[in-house]
Amino acid sequence: MPDGAISDLVPILDVKGLKTVFSTRSGEVHAVNSVSFDLAPGELLGVVGESGSGKSVTMMSLIGLLPQPPAEIRDGSVIFEGHDILQMSADDLRDIRGREIGFVFQDPMTSLNPVFTIGFQIMEPLRRHMGMNRAAARERAIELLELVGISDPGPRLSDYPHQFSGGMRQRVMIAIALACDPKVLIADEPTTALDVTIQAQILELVRDLRQKLGMGIIWITHDLGVIAGIADRVMVMYGGQVVEQAPVHELFSNPRHPYTRALLETLPSIAGGRSKRLRTIEGQPPALSAQPTSCPFRARCAHAMAVCAQKNPPIERLAHRHDVACFWSPDNADNAGEADA
Repeated sequence: MPDGAISDLVPILDVKGLKTVFSTRSGEVHAVNSVSFDLAPGELLGVVGESGSGKSVTMMSLIGLLPQPPAEIRDGSVIFEGHDILQMSADDLRDIRGREIGFVFQDPMTSLNPVFTIGFQIMEPLRRHMGMNRAAARERAIELLELVGISDPGPRLSDYPHQFSGGMRQRVMIAIALACDPKVLIADEPTTALDVTIQAQILELVRDLRQKLGMGIIWITHDLGVIAGIADRVMVMYGGQVVEQAPVHELFSNPRHPYTRALLETLPSIAGGRSKRLRTIEGQPPALSAQPTSCPFRARCAHAMAVCAQKNPPIERLAHRHDVACFWSPDNADNAGEADA
């Protein structure tokens, strides 16, 4: 969908200032720090960043999938169709999950219950949320397995998760997430554990389903190559916060945050017929034991300035739907005081 058409739509999901903290024996971990973003109907938002950047915790916070305690949502709002999910009762939240918002987890082997058949696990949300009887739920389960590309679906309803390959289990997880025709689908690195051939099949499946069903999709991954092929817009996370958001083509052609630029430089490239030496990002992600009061990326940043140690840069809009949280600008690479931090 063209970005202009997407930006004109009223967001189906609008997240403002989300903060999530974990209590541990060693103290608090500030895993999500004032994260804000929105999602339009039919839009695919890619969420990228290295492990520990807060991608999964952010999305699990949205729909109450984190155990509380140790997790605690300290602040923020998650507006879905005009209602704040964070203010809902446990029963209302359970009705939203599965019925309105589907979630596909990273590892289908641990997400599917090994003692129940595939058919039972697909039919359960249909009977709970849609009020279907067993016969109607079974018919819908067969349709869903056909939709995600599983052949001979009727007999396969009686099979158990261990009787499916990794790629087929992931297709089953997608079928469960789609069972009640949700308006939003959150996919948490659903292709990470799969080989490249199966990964390509799953990505093609998601493209087809998005076109057929028109749902908004949040796709969490650390693979920028995947995002380049499927996303409308990209949100880059680091240290539990958003450092850059932009339409996918804008982000790849004009990255503005040093972390985004560093991530893109780690991608393999064969320019002019010759392979380019891969870059690495030196250093380690920040400890999240306190609310950040300085730029979380400054210790690893080649463009760090004195101001980066003094305060955490706010996220600001630079262009149409392009937001960046950084004091440095590539338009002025000779900023005074670089590397002073």
